[in-house]
Amino acid sequence: MAKNRAQIVYSPRQKVGRAILWLFLLIFAILVIFPVLYIILGSFKDNQELLLGGSNIFPTTFVTKNYADAWSQANFAVYTKNSLFLAFGVMILSLIISSMAGYVFSRKEFPGKEIIYSIFVAFMFINVGSVSLRPLYELAVKTRINTSLWPVILFSAGGGQATYIFLCRGYVNSVPRELDEAAHIDGCTFFQTYARIIVPMLKPVMATIAILSFRQGWNEYILPRVFTMTNDNLRPLTVGVNMLKNAGDGAAAWNIMFAGATIAIVPILVVFICFSRYFMGGLTSGAVKG
Repeated sequence: MAKNRAQIVYSPRQKVGRAILWLFLLIFAILVIFPVLYIILGSFKDNQELLLGGSNIFPTTFVTKNYADAWSQANFAVYTKNSLFLAFGVMILSLIISSMAGYVFSRKEFPGKEIIYSIFVAFMFINVGSVSLRPLYELAVKTRINTSLWPVILFSAGGGQATYIFLCRGYVNSVPRELDEAAHIDGCTFFQTYARIIVPMLKPVMATIAILSFRQGWNEYILPRVFTMTNDNLRPLTVGVNMLKNAGDGAAAWNIMFAGATIAIVPILVVFICFSRYFMGGLTSGAVKG
């Protein structure tokens, strides 16, 4: 026997509002998806077709050789390894630092705590940008770590901590303090409570931070471009893909660069698919409950 389902009846004014909202979302989705679709389809065109332009977004002839050329000419095996090392390094450091700092700012009392936290929150809205490149490079040279990707990992991970700490602190605030007290009665130290009680409960927000920090490290361009100027073997994919436009004879090889950019998108998609179910929950929980 079919059940009668209650139907929501919208007034004419509400229908117009919903239609405008859906139209806005459709336009926004097109603006977001179109550049990615253009690059993917452009990676199957020959260079002449890309240079001539035109209104046809689909290639007249699918050229799969662009991917082979991108892989060989850009030394993608080395660049991919460097990008993975950079992205995972930034992600792991961000997870450790932000979860510890968020726990301390939520549970520990010490002089100047609110002032320090306010400074962190303020840096969520401040972007120093390229102004800091020279002092950071000089610092790496003086500490003799400029011959590897470690300074890029350290500086990149350090630059994004304000947002991550904000999310972690907000999420830890939502965890009942009774759990900490119970752990303390059982003999756990402050760090053991963090490791055994807090970290397992931080999985949603840590998955969010993992996606954001991995994307941050994977897409980093300015820092690795500066630190790898004298060493091609340290370049990540972001720098290597940009170099592909000079792979052609005389003209910029946009077809090869588009193919390289398409290859570089794949790891980000894989990471997002793996953590997507935690992403929005962790993002909203850390922001709202903080």
